[in-house]
Formats: sequence, structure tokens, C-alpha cells
Amino acid sequence: MLEKSSKSASPKSTTPMVVRSRRPAPVLVCAKCLKRSDEGRDVKRALKSELKAGKRDGIKPPKLVMTGCFGLCPKKSIVLASGASLMRQEYLLVADRDQVPSALAQLTKPRDT
Repeated sequence: MLEKSSKSASPKSTTPMVVRSRRPAPVLVCAKCLKRSDEGRDVKRALKSELKAGKRDGIKPPKLVMTGCFGLCPKKSIVLASGASLMRQEYLLVADRDQVPSALAQLTKPRDT
């Protein structure tokens, strides 16, 4: 019969482990809005290219994360958000690819201290 070792590789803890990402917080976009919008494909392409273009030395660019519905459902716009904007209960509505750079500037700006 096998014996269990009294030493365990990692002790069980009651508190969760906190880790920090090496990249900035992600940009969230409603996948349903992207599908419904006539400009959806162009906006998604512009979002990805703008995020990659904003890459700084040694820091990875933020990821673009497709989410479920935010519950706003604008007629001809796409809903964008970030962790910081959600904390402020703010969403950005983007109607076409020309609005993407200014929207990302608002979503990825550094925190006010």
C-alpha cells in the first residue's frame, strides 16, 4: 500500500493569490454590437491595429477582448469599455473607424493620481 507524504508541494491557503499582468488592462468590446454594425469589421480591425501601434518599449499592448452584451444596445454604434471606465460606469460608443483613435486614447489613458 502506498503511503502519503507528510510534506505537500504547496500548502493550501484560504486567501486567493494576487498576480499582475505584464500588459495594460484589456479593452472590452461588445461582440453583439460588432456583428450588428455595418462598420463592425472595420472597427475591429482599426482597434487591433491601433492597439498594436501604441506599443511602447518592453511593454506589451493591451488585448482586445470580445464580451457579451453590456445591455446598452445602440442602434448604429459599438460599445467599448475598459476596467477603469467600468469602475466609473462609463462606456464609449464608436460609430466608425475614424473614432477609434480618440476612443482608445480615452480608454487607455493613465490613471489620475
